[in-house]
Amino acid sequence: MINKTYLVTGAAGFIGSAVSRMLINAGHSVVTIDNLSTGFRENLPDEADFIEGDCSNHGIIGQLDKYQFDAIFHIAGQSSGEISFEDPAYDFKTNALSTLLLLKYALKYDCRKFIYASTMSVYGNQPDVPVKESAQTNPLSFYAVGKIASEHYLRIFSNFSMTNTALRLFNVYGPGQNMQNLKQGMVSIFLTQALTSRKIVVKGSAKRYRDLIFIDDVVQAFIQAEKFNDSQYRTFNIGTGCRTTIAELLKKIESNLSFNVEMKFDEGTLGDQFGIYADVSLANTKLNWKHENNLDKGLKSTIKWAEKQQ
Repeated sequence: MINKTYLVTGAAGFIGSAVSRMLINAGHSVVTIDNLSTGFRENLPDEADFIEGDCSNHGIIGQLDKYQFDAIFHIAGQSSGEISFEDPAYDFKTNALSTLLLLKYALKYDCRKFIYASTMSVYGNQPDVPVKESAQTNPLSFYAVGKIASEHYLRIFSNFSMTNTALRLFNVYGPGQNMQNLKQGMVSIFLTQALTSRKIVVKGSAKRYRDLIFIDDVVQAFIQAEKFNDSQYRTFNIGTGCRTTIAELLKKIESNLSFNVEMKFDEGTLGDQFGIYADVSLANTKLNWKHENNLDKGLKSTIKWAEKQQ
C-alpha cells in the first residue's frame, strides 16, 4: 500500500475526526485545521499534525505550504441552519470563503483531488422525493446558501484538471456527535434532552421527516469518494434512501431508554425543511457505496454511547 498524505479539515469535530481515524488506521498521514469552535481537542487523533485556526484565514492556509497532499477532505464549517441566521457573516466565512481559499491552495500546490462535505439543506423543500442530485436547489438558510456557493466553487475549479466531489450529507448521527450543541444534530439534540431532563422539546411538527444516516456509513462514503476519478465535477447524495418521521424517531429513541420521556412540541426554526430523503442510486453506482447500518442498529449503538457520556 502506498502511504498518502491528506488534509482533513475539522478533525476535532464529529465527522472529521472519524474520517481522520479511518485514514490513519489505513496507514496514511493526516494534517488537520480546526478552530475548536464546536469540536474538541480530545477528538484529534494523536498521529495527526494539528494546525489550530480557521480555514478562512489566509495566514492559517499559508501554514500548509510545507505539505504536499494527495487529496483534501474539507469537512470543517459551521453546520447549523438555525445558527446561520444568528451570524450570517461567520457562516459565510467558515463555509464558502474557507472552501474558496482551500481550492486556490490545492490548485497552486497541485493537489488535484478535493472532497467536500456539503448538505441536503441545499435542496430546501422539494416537490418530488426521494430527491435526486439533479433537482433544482432551493436553500432556505444562510448555511445552505454558503454550501451551494461552495459547490459552485468546486464546479468552476474542476475546469483546471481537478477531481472535485461534493457529498450532500443527509442527517448524520452516531457515537462521537457533539452532545453539547443543542442547535445542530437532530438525534443528538433529542438524546441530550432525554438523558438530562427526561423531556424532549421538538421544534416543529412531528410529521416532518428526514433521512438519518449513521456515521460509519458516512465515513465510508468519504473513503470511496477519494478513490473516485472523474474529469467532471460531481455531487452525490449520502443517505439511506429511507424516510423517517420525527414521530417515528422519537418512538424509537424512547423504546431504547429505560425510562419514559415527556414530549413537548414548540414552534419550528427559521430555514427548517419540512421533509426530505435521498435518492442514493448515483452514489451506489458511481462511488460503489451503500449504507450498511439501518436506523434501529445505529440508534442502539448511539444511545449506548450517549448514556456512557452522561
